[in-house]
Amino acid sequence: QVQLEESGGDSVQPGGSLRLSCIASGTTSRNYCMAWFRQAPGKGREPLAVINNKYDKRYADAVKGRFTISKDNNKTPLYLKMNDLKPEDTAVYFCAHGPYDRICSLVASRYNYWGQGTQVTISS
Repeated sequence: QVQLEESGGDSVQPGGSLRLSCIASGTTSRNYCMAWFRQAPGKGREPLAVINNKYDKRYADAVKGRFTISKDNNKTPLYLKMNDLKPEDTAVYFCAHGPYDRICSLVASRYNYWGQGTQVTISS
């Protein structure tokens, strides 16, 4: 079992930045994929970025160039640095944990464990 806890969500103005964190605990494997997704009201869960334990990263087109996923090592949190935030980035942001892939999937069903989410609100 893996427990995930997100933090760092906040309410910021358009153009601002945030860094989200996700701490994993429990029985974590050294080989994994981890991901960030988000869900806006009335919409489905949208993939944002993924990373594996070899630090191979992949981004959804919607956030390329603005969002950066990172994880320094197996024991440090997963991060999502978000720049130039827009009102359409308003959503609950989730981290997820799943089995290792050479190229991690952007499909939610590939991930076994999910956090409770952290709210990000972009508004002037």
